Formats: sequence, C-alpha cells, structure tokens
Amino acid sequence: MQCDTESKYNTIVMMGLGYIGLPTAALLASKGVNVIGVDINPATVDLINCGKIHIVETGLESLVKEVVSSGNLKATTTTPPADAYIIAVPTPFKDDHEPDLSYIQSATKSLAPLLRKGNLIILESTSPVGTTEKLAAWIAEERPDLKLTGDNQDIHIAYCPERVLP
Repeated sequence: MQCDTESKYNTIVMMGLGYIGLPTAALLASKGVNVIGVDINPATVDLINCGKIHIVETGLESLVKEVVSSGNLKATTTTPPADAYIIAVPTPFKDDHEPDLSYIQSATKSLAPLLRKGNLIILESTSPVGTTEKLAAWIAEERPDLKLTGDNQDIHIAYCPERVLP
C-alpha cells in the first residue's frame, strides 16, 4: 500500500496568534507547511515577522525564529487566500456569562470572500454547542454561491477545540 503524502492544503491561514494559534502555526510551519498567521495587533505581527514572540512558551521563540527564517511562517493583519483556515481567536465571556462570539464572527466574515471550493475551515476556539452552525450561517450570508450542507459540499467545516490551558 502506498500513502499519498501530497496535501491539498498547501497554505494554511492561522487566524489568531495567541497562546493557541502561534504555537500551532509554528509547529505546522516546522513540518514544511506554508503558514500565514493573521492577527489584529500590528505589534504582534511585527514581532513574529522578526522571529520573536509576545507570549511566554518554553522553546517557542527559537521555533518561531527558525520557521520565519525558513519562510514557512509569515504574519499579517489581513487575511489572504489559502487552502485551509484555522480560527483560534478568543471567546471571552460577556457580563451575562454568555460567550462572546464576535471574534469568531469577525474572523469568519474576513475569510468568507476568499473561500473557494475545497477549502477547509477548522474552528479551534473554545465555543458553545451550535457555534459551527453559526459559522456556516455567517459564511452563507456572505457567500450564497457556496454549498455548505448535504452531499458534495463546496467548503468543509470542522470543530477541534483546543485542549490546553493558556
């Protein structure tokens, strides 16, 4: 049996470069994947593009320096086209103890115009039941041309919440 080692996800956008997004982006980039990190904070983007980090994580700065130097990791404040998108943005609680999904919604709306058939979106942000359906609805609002349900979907959506404490 031969395994196909070619991936159709050659460029991955990591949306959110915090405690979950940056280590995940750096690990993917260390495996030769072209990763573009997106963050709303220009200072964070500038630091990462210099091979430095803004969080405390043992061994991460040397890995980020390595993958930035290799060209496998770049950071930006604007969402570029990609094959796959991983959303790792905050979901803080509002005053009424309801999760604030506005960061997920904002990330989704920024990538929606860029989507093409075969793209994958992975929601990694910890979020309540039903958020993946909301994400699909936000995409449908922006892109009614894409088939998001049933057989032969144009876009694939997955939920893979982080399992670590920042």
